[in-house]
Amino acid sequence: MPDTELDDLVQEEWSLSFPRFTHDDARAVGGHIVGTATDGALAITTAIWLGEQRVFHAAMRGTSADNDAWMERKAALTRRYDASSWIVTSRLRRYGVTEAKPAGGLDPMRYVLAGGAVPIRVAGTTVGVAVVSGLSDAEDHALVIDALRSHLATRRASTGDRS
Repeated sequence: MPDTELDDLVQEEWSLSFPRFTHDDARAVGGHIVGTATDGALAITTAIWLGEQRVFHAAMRGTSADNDAWMERKAALTRRYDASSWIVTSRLRRYGVTEAKPAGGLDPMRYVLAGGAVPIRVAGTTVGVAVVSGLSDAEDHALVIDALRSHLATRRASTGDRS
């Protein structure tokens, strides 16, 4: 991934900081992801955590428990590095790291190098993670980003907050 594309991903991720993020927000973001998946007949699983509590989960037809395991491992990578799993994966691939390995400090039973987990931030502080599993790394990431961006725009429009 070129530097400019990676820089754009980082900037986009940091622009998605909420003034607050509640269980209701998690359901709205999760609902947006499910709606997009339903409209596109996408076989995805999605989850949203606030802290360590999973407050939203949905699995579409064509998914399995493996998708849940992938989401757990993507979310762990995001929590560890405080960045989306797609950004972390892209950065590590630049250095020739293509999979999680104990020798590299990443237990493959706990972490996976794959896109789709995005930190949820309130005033710049990570408070949770939103995850999708089932598509390509870039598509999983984009689906989460789209849902967060859409919800943030709706929140800003309803409160008049333009920050």
